[in-house]
Amino acid sequence: MEISARDRELIAVMRQYFAAKAELESLKEQLEAARQAAGETIGVFYDPRQNAVHATDLQRSHRLKGEMVSLMQRAEAWGRAASAADLPDRSEAEAEPEEWQSFERRADAFFGA
Repeated sequence: MEISARDRELIAVMRQYFAAKAELESLKEQLEAARQAAGETIGVFYDPRQNAVHATDLQRSHRLKGEMVSLMQRAEAWGRAASAADLPDRSEAEAEPEEWQSFERRADAFFGA
């Protein structure tokens, strides 16, 4: 089985996603352990403006979350593109008898949408 360049790109994106996720989970565990040891409330401890000691880690956790969102959006875009490529050609759908076409397609054709 040959893997296309786009598939390799998706694999790389998903590897980055899961690496970021693992790092975030580890960081969250460390931060939560530090919070509990300090006896701080969640609101105070997780506010980088109020917790200078852990501000760098708190900001890193926010960056990791943003990175994960961005990577997942890239993977979703890849999935949408792959799905669109798998759809039948529009000319094939138009060649189908009218009774086989969906109501929406017939309505679109009739109303010029």
